[in-house]
Amino acid sequence: MVLNLAFSPCPNDTFVFHALVHGLVPGAPAVDVTYADVDVTNTRALDGAFDVVKVSYAALPWLLDRYRLLPTGGALGHGCGPLVLTRDRRRPEDLAGATVAVPGERTTAYLLFRLWSAGFAPGRIEVVPFAEIMPGVAAGRFDAGLVIHEARFTYPEHGLTMLADLGEWWEGETGHPIPLGAILARRELNADALTGWIRSSVEYAWRHPEASADYVASHAQEMSADVTGRHIDLYVNEFTADLGDAGHAAVADLLGRAAAAGLVPPIAGLR
Repeated sequence: MVLNLAFSPCPNDTFVFHALVHGLVPGAPAVDVTYADVDVTNTRALDGAFDVVKVSYAALPWLLDRYRLLPTGGALGHGCGPLVLTRDRRRPEDLAGATVAVPGERTTAYLLFRLWSAGFAPGRIEVVPFAEIMPGVAAGRFDAGLVIHEARFTYPEHGLTMLADLGEWWEGETGHPIPLGAILARRELNADALTGWIRSSVEYAWRHPEASADYVASHAQEMSADVTGRHIDLYVNEFTADLGDAGHAAVADLLGRAAAAGLVPPIAGLR
């Protein structure tokens, strides 16, 4: 068996999957890896392109007929939500009629944005590659941009201002951690075995952080070592090892609110 696995080149994903990819998890199969931004995996998973895939939680309503949610390896936590950035200080209501750049139509970031901005919806949404969002806002191509991951640490370097922290908003509204990226497995595969292998990979990464350093750096898209470390520390946490009841409740609440607002199809359950 060769496991067809897809995840992003972001430091949290390469840190988590390093041991599995490099044959360091006892009993796990060989792995064929596809590195792709989450907007790409959200789309390709619709056709069942991968055995195991990292996607946005917001994409689950379109994928759970073919895939099941695994309780390990994903991204969910506190203080790690997407940000809305502008060139100058604005009020949220100033976004009404504005042009906003987002990293993908079925990303969790955009779903949170749609819930947050229900009373002042932008006039135009443009889906652009993540790396183009901050430069585009800085250049005036977009009135605002929705960013994720390491942009939390680097947006001041682009001369940008944070209009809203959607994770802070979500936690204040619900008390839940912020669901970001999910690990899914094809339903015909052994979910228990896959969960065990991925959890072992996470645990290996924590026990031997130096082992994955070169691998993480090689995919970190010119990110500084400091930003890479902060990225991993923020996004790889107790929920990465096990979603638990709190993690499942957060995801169910997000998708329930989105379905009630007519933004996603309703789902029967997560487990």
